[in-house]
Amino acid sequence: MKFLNSSINFKSVLKKYFSFKNETLSLEPFAELLESVKRADFTDVINFFRNNPVFAENFKYYLHHIFEERPFNLSLTEANILSENAFFPELKKRVLNTILPPVVNEKTVWYMIDNVSVRPKKDLKYFYNLPENEINEFFTILGISDFIKNARVKNEMIFAMNILSWRVTGAAMEVEVVRMAPEYRNFDNPFLALQNELEGLAEEFKNNPEIQLTSKDSRYKQIKIYIEQCQEFVNIAFKNSSKYGISGKINQSLLKIGQQIQRIYEIVQLLVIDNEDDVIIKSKQLVFNILSYKSHKNNITELINDSTRLISHLITNHTAETGTHYITSTRKEYMTMFYKASGGGIIVGALCVLKMLYGYIPGSDFSHAFLYSMNYAMGFVMIYLMGFTLATKQPAMTAATMTKVLSEEGYSKRNNTEFAHLVSKLFRSQFIAFVGNVLLSFPIALAIIYGLDVFFSQNLAVDRSDKLLKDLDPFKSKAILHASIAGFYLFISGIISGNIGNNSVFYQIPERIAKNLSIRRVFGKKFAGNLSKYYAKNWPGIVSNFWFGVFLGATAPVGLFFGLDLDIRHITFAAGNFALGLYGKDFTVDSYTFWISFITVFLIGFFNFLISFTLSMFLAFRSRKLNFGQVSEIYKEIFKYFIKHPLKFFLPLRSRLDKKADDLMNNTVSTKSGDH
Repeated sequence: MKFLNSSINFKSVLKKYFSFKNETLSLEPFAELLESVKRADFTDVINFFRNNPVFAENFKYYLHHIFEERPFNLSLTEANILSENAFFPELKKRVLNTILPPVVNEKTVWYMIDNVSVRPKKDLKYFYNLPENEINEFFTILGISDFIKNARVKNEMIFAMNILSWRVTGAAMEVEVVRMAPEYRNFDNPFLALQNELEGLAEEFKNNPEIQLTSKDSRYKQIKIYIEQCQEFVNIAFKNSSKYGISGKINQSLLKIGQQIQRIYEIVQLLVIDNEDDVIIKSKQLVFNILSYKSHKNNITELINDSTRLISHLITNHTAETGTHYITSTRKEYMTMFYKASGGGIIVGALCVLKMLYGYIPGSDFSHAFLYSMNYAMGFVMIYLMGFTLATKQPAMTAATMTKVLSEEGYSKRNNTEFAHLVSKLFRSQFIAFVGNVLLSFPIALAIIYGLDVFFSQNLAVDRSDKLLKDLDPFKSKAILHASIAGFYLFISGIISGNIGNNSVFYQIPERIAKNLSIRRVFGKKFAGNLSKYYAKNWPGIVSNFWFGVFLGATAPVGLFFGLDLDIRHITFAAGNFALGLYGKDFTVDSYTFWISFITVFLIGFFNFLISFTLSMFLAFRSRKLNFGQVSEIYKEIFKYFIKHPLKFFLPLRSRLDKKADDLMNNTVSTKSGDH
């Protein structure tokens, strides 16, 4: 019964508007008919038109009448192409357009689609799913099966290509864009050549509106060659971003140029007619293309994906270079990692005591946030500059390294067992770093608080001991949540490091320092050179460690200010606080408190690692367009390898796969300095 009602509905709409020659320019009949046709069986629609030629002729007349004098070049030059050269203005515009669609010229096809097709994406899907023979017959009945040969249609398409070529040439001639592809300095500019060819085509069409391109035409071949060269220019510019860095503005400009070049290619393909079958195929494709462009015009997800993929790639590229230093291969490297982590543990042990003492200082939440932040920040910067290691800083770096190996080695060529062995080396490096941090932060914090007790004859940890031990009980506190927050901050600090590294390269800061006349005159050429190298090597690490400290220090006071139970838990600090809590209680705690605190220290470390590594892996996967399903075999192989060789995940046992795993990493991860 429902089917009959829907069938009657589309017939009633046709009888209402097209039982006579309708002269209206209103879009309401078209919109109503489209909705009713989508609810009906399309075969019935075709049969009705076939058996009722008067209705078909009247609808055909109406359709041609409303499309007459409506240009559609806007749908080709604007829809689904970036309109701004910066991410946030483009995002703002798309959000506004989604909530409140813009006012457009009513005499355009753009306006028509907006008012007839409320859901162009669903409508496009509907037409794509229809049988091809029925769509072909529908186009024939309506007299639009050959409209691609219409002189006015060709004029609109050629005009659209010229508009795009003028825009793309102007954007590609920008100094900063040209700088991204120096390989093209000694060649003719392909954008200018493409523009000249398209202007030549427009002139030819002006003289002969009946002109028809074929795949063998020399002009079409030349246009296609120049389009390929323009696309190659964009690809080279993006590849060079690892070498020269890139800004958000240049990233958007290159994306926009790429979109415009692709659109020119899609339009020129529609103008190529080699045989009669191509006429209806290209006519349909033009309609589908316009609907497709319009359906994506305000897509915010696509904008974010396209705009952030390259930046995330650069960030992970930088952190991947750093990550290689955190994967140990030999026993010597394994022990070196332990010593570096021990040094970090010593400093953190002191920071734990300092933070506790700062808590006794009377002051506002803001003053405590500042003191805690500077305590952490200066401590982390000290750890970094002294060459020590904070264990949880590694996951953000090593995740990028592992993903870079996965993407650059290529899924089909990769030896899963070798990669699994590489993962075991990464895991044991993390493990020994955890051990080094915890083993030293606990006794150092204990030694310092004991020394203060001897010096001042007062146990300064007494008042804080209850809270310190309670914070290490996951059943009485939000220790796991707070450990996850710390993991998130570790991930963010990795992003900051990568971003600073990228900006340093893009703005050529080390080169500016080395060639700065003022620095050379005052301190000498050698000093300027050394300062330049020091900046390039250390500045990203200094800034990321500083901000990591600020995040950790400010979270609890800021959470308190807003009435939220926010804080951070970090494995190394948890070990130090465990020592302070025990000392404050004079080591007289029940076995439950001792063991739950002991276990929670490592549980905190696990969540620090899990959150930062997972988020970093996700960013790295996304930046290199890796499919998560694609690496399921890798995960299985890693699990199998762990079952067979569990000790290799904790101890530096020698293996015949050592060299192959090292080659796997070294062949894909080049040093940053070498790239420069």
